[in-house]
Amino acid sequence: MFIIPLTIVILSVALVLGLPGNGFVVWSILVKMRKRSVTALLVLNLAVADLFVLLTAPFFLHSVARGTWVFGLAGCRLFHYTCGVSMYASVLLITAMSLDRSLAVALPFVSQKVRTKAVAWWVLASIWVTSLLLAIPVILYRTVTLKPNNQTLQCFPKYSSERVKAFHLLFEAVTGFLLPFLVVVASYSDIRRRLQARRFRRSRRTGRLVALIILAFAAFWLPYHVVNLAEAGRVLAGRASPAGDPLLLARHVFIALAFLSSSVNPVLYACAGGGLLRSAGVGFVAKLLEGTGSEASSARRGGTLGQTARGAPAPSEPGPSESLADSIDALQRSELN
Repeated sequence: MFIIPLTIVILSVALVLGLPGNGFVVWSILVKMRKRSVTALLVLNLAVADLFVLLTAPFFLHSVARGTWVFGLAGCRLFHYTCGVSMYASVLLITAMSLDRSLAVALPFVSQKVRTKAVAWWVLASIWVTSLLLAIPVILYRTVTLKPNNQTLQCFPKYSSERVKAFHLLFEAVTGFLLPFLVVVASYSDIRRRLQARRFRRSRRTGRLVALIILAFAAFWLPYHVVNLAEAGRVLAGRASPAGDPLLLARHVFIALAFLSSSVNPVLYACAGGGLLRSAGVGFVAKLLEGTGSEASSARRGGTLGQTARGAPAPSEPGPSESLADSIDALQRSELN
């Protein structure tokens, strides 16, 4: 069946792209940046969350390729819990980024006051604690069982009742996708509306970047949560899953796509960097995060959130993300003046 080979291919691509890509992002922020801004801290934590989930991928690759689970009950719960924590942390960090950008545009005075590293560290700590708590059901409902057809082992969710199963599937879909996605869409829609109302000449590029962020967020997670919602609906309706259900068989591929989401962010940074790749070289990530939005304003006003990149020359041409930063910064100046 093509499901297993496709799953192996997607997981392999996620590993090849994601481990070095996110490792490079972490290295760029920790080594190439002398002063790390709020944006840089958010991106750093997002890369760390992605690295955590990608480190579990080899174990799942082995399980899919061999058709059996050999890492015991502890490995089953630990690896899935790590994935759950990383999923929530990634989603919450992306949501925090969108709210941060929206606040910088809608309430620039408030943004200047609250956007400090002390607040950022509290927000980051809250995100990780919340992620650790929200992922606890993954530990409670995971076990190692024998497959009924060939007696091989599988790391599989096991629930005390069908109602508990439906609750967990709905809980994960709502908290891990639906609510954060609605916040992201609302935040960037508000940003785009405000920028277009001021008729910034680069609003078209800004719109493209906003659309890219939202689509990338949705494309990799939506299929997985759609399966969860469909299965929850089936359970609540009292219908049993048919043998060989294609939707559940495709679940392996959708889970692999979720792994791929952890490898796509460095690719997006590279695309957003534009000419920075040529002008700043390996320091392009640091330069890309330098002086964006309200942070640039803070730096010009003598704030503590400005950052510099070691040896990173000025960009030779603007990229889409720079357009977003310039537009937000211009809107802030107009509001502040």
